[in-house]
Amino acid sequence: MTEILTWNIQCGLGVDGRVDMERIASVIRAMGDPDIICLQEVSQHFPELDNGAGDDQADMLAGLFEGYQPWFGAALDRIDDARARSPRRRFGNLMLTRLPVLSLFFHHLPQPAATGIKHMPRQAIEATVATPGGALRIVTTHLEYHVLEHRMAQVSRLRSLHAEAAAYTDNPPEQAAGPYQLLNRPSDMVLCGDFNLEPDSAEYASLVAPFDDGTPALSDGWRIACGDRSHEPTCGIFDHRQWPAGPHCRDFFFVTQGIRNKVVAIDVNVETDASDHQPLMLKLDLK
Repeated sequence: MTEILTWNIQCGLGVDGRVDMERIASVIRAMGDPDIICLQEVSQHFPELDNGAGDDQADMLAGLFEGYQPWFGAALDRIDDARARSPRRRFGNLMLTRLPVLSLFFHHLPQPAATGIKHMPRQAIEATVATPGGALRIVTTHLEYHVLEHRMAQVSRLRSLHAEAAAYTDNPPEQAAGPYQLLNRPSDMVLCGDFNLEPDSAEYASLVAPFDDGTPALSDGWRIACGDRSHEPTCGIFDHRQWPAGPHCRDFFFVTQGIRNKVVAIDVNVETDASDHQPLMLKLDLK
């Protein structure tokens, strides 16, 4: 069984107000034995986000998961004062994998102008990994919360990237050496993360809509595993200040048609309050 976990960890900030990366790691291990761990809201040297510590959380998490290769994708990357040798401040997504990585991309997502509304850069990590059943693309992301137009543009970009990979597979370039070497970038994909959209939203419908050019469509892994049963809530269970609407789902696994029949289960941990979101585990039979 191949297991993939996704979780918006809110920089390790639990509902109790305590930042604790070891607690995050303990919750992940208690859910199973994931081969790939996809985390959103991971910071490096942002004391505003981790109760003043300003830690390198990507490095901390890598140290807590020995045997995994870490890949950090910064949506926000800045140095406040280069002359004073200020630390590089980064915020984004982290992927930890113990499966071999065959190719890797870091994609910045659209951030159109939105006057008078706060918003921030967004990013996606795309890694092709070797699984017992062959190569598989894993993409993890965190879409904009405040601006609907951003989410729609970001969904469109994710779909374009998927179509690009599928076309690359069907129409491979000339084989060459060095930087022109043929990449392993299969059409089969698992897309996961905090999408900041709900199952009945226009953005959700756009994400799972069929492609006009034959690109393999995306399906909600929850629907495959659980049928018509309502999505388990992935936020708003414990943190009622940030989520006054209460429990609901905005974190997902989407899969391509080629691995629909390999989805075994999706488990949502609705007991932990180590973040304002809940962790999800996808189980695939990729033998």
